[in-house]
Amino acid sequence: MTGAPQACDLLIEAGWVIPVRPAGAVLENHAVAVSAGRIVAVLPVAEARARFALAETVSRPDAALLPGLVNAHCHNPMTLLRGVADDLALMPWLNEHIWPIERAVMAPDFIADGVELAVAEMLRGGTTCCNENYFFPDALARTYRRLGFRAAVSIPVIDFPSAWAASQDEYFDKGLAVHDAYRSDPLLSFSMTPHAPYTVNDAGFERIRRYAEQLDLPVHCHVHETAQEIADSMQQYGQRPLARLERLGLVNERLTAVHMTQLDPAEIALCAERGVSVVHCPQSNLKLASGFCPTGDLLAAGVNVAIGTDGCASNNDLDMFDELRTAALLAKAVSRDATVFNADQALYAATLGGARAMGLESEIGSLEVGKQADLITVELSALEALPLYDAVSQLVYAGARHWVRDVWIAGSAKLRDRRLVDIDTDRLAANARHWQQTIRQVPRA
Repeated sequence: MTGAPQACDLLIEAGWVIPVRPAGAVLENHAVAVSAGRIVAVLPVAEARARFALAETVSRPDAALLPGLVNAHCHNPMTLLRGVADDLALMPWLNEHIWPIERAVMAPDFIADGVELAVAEMLRGGTTCCNENYFFPDALARTYRRLGFRAAVSIPVIDFPSAWAASQDEYFDKGLAVHDAYRSDPLLSFSMTPHAPYTVNDAGFERIRRYAEQLDLPVHCHVHETAQEIADSMQQYGQRPLARLERLGLVNERLTAVHMTQLDPAEIALCAERGVSVVHCPQSNLKLASGFCPTGDLLAAGVNVAIGTDGCASNNDLDMFDELRTAALLAKAVSRDATVFNADQALYAATLGGARAMGLESEIGSLEVGKQADLITVELSALEALPLYDAVSQLVYAGARHWVRDVWIAGSAKLRDRRLVDIDTDRLAANARHWQQTIRQVPRA
């Protein structure tokens, strides 16, 4: 190689670089070079050292380097409701516990404290991006921006009043104003976020479709979560929820349909044909006994499948390594086929599949030149990780969030050698205990 070394902000060297695309690729003793927050090269370590004049080098010879995990569906302020109402079915859980508590405590300070606790947990577990679904998008956006965390912020729509908005018009007006205020932020994106078909009327969905088209936004919605939802929709509308969304023009490549545990073959084919993304939340579905998402059939049909944790009130954590392993194992059991949702597919769903569902595929989700440098290192030297025959398989079937050693978002360090950067964990713990005492005193139905 000739010529002067090329300037580079950061070089991360690893024993195994897992780019996610192409599928199955594992590059041994490779490095990723980063400048101005973006990936500028993926190449062998020796070549990288010769090519670049380095401002900073991080060497992790016993670790895998891969894209940050993408949590494609979460309610992050609900970290403050972790464990508040367990071992209940969805509707009693919502109606008798979650919604009464939220009516009592939902406010900007609850949102900010819950999100910060969630971001700390996600970073420690290797998640660098989330698809948020909650109220007070102004407080959400402020907090994610302050923490330098990549997030799609919700523009929430629901048919009943909340602390955020008193009417459907107010939901739209206030939510769209937040979108306009933050639309140029490099780490924030937005989605139209109707709660569910059973809580949004036809007129609301029609407005959502129009704004999604005008502003080029995804539509992020709980769909076909339970059998009861299907039965209620048939009684009220004479249609299954997905058919109703199809009638209203929402079944297309913008739709990010969450849960989808109740699907027939025709609905799976429709999702494939229209480019719908499905977000699988296996642990929440299991805990609430909502049903099983047919991920094997969805993947076989060509549907993009992403993975989300849902909220801490129904999971009860934001551990994407545990979630993607559960997704892979559950798919095999449901399909009765051990080859379904293999390790590469599971990792894809937790990275590039999530990015695609959020409309961010060109920016994150894989290690490719030009993409944002949202990166994590995961140690593979612990006794529990040995022996190592296949790095991807080891991450999916044995990996744990406490193996995560470093995290960067847009090239900025967020976790260094397992220590959070710029987050005061003692203050976070004190805030969580304060909310614990407050929420314990809230009357429930």
